[in-house]
Amino acid sequence: LMRMDMDTDPPPDLAIEADVTSKTTLDAYATLKVPEVWIYDNGRLTIHLLQDSDYQPGTTSQVFPNLPITTWVPEWVQAALDHGTSTMLRTLRKQLQAGEIDL
Repeated sequence: LMRMDMDTDPPPDLAIEADVTSKTTLDAYATLKVPEVWIYDNGRLTIHLLQDSDYQPGTTSQVFPNLPITTWVPEWVQAALDHGTSTMLRTLRKQLQAGEIDL
């Protein structure tokens, strides 16, 4: 087991949790000072932003401020479940290349 040295290993800008049986608590991320946490659960993505030492709900990602992440991620996950991950990624790539998704 490796331990993080916060003096040499800064926290990630973003942590993402998916609906799994054992979730890491927001307190653990706050201890590491991760500025932003996304939690995807039951078809919904929530954004949590670190303010002081507590997480507050957010509507916009600080990492991707111009993207509607809370809308896109659930849509892409559902498309992957419905049609398969490879098909979803191919479709997403085509949409990006065609300029159908504005980044």
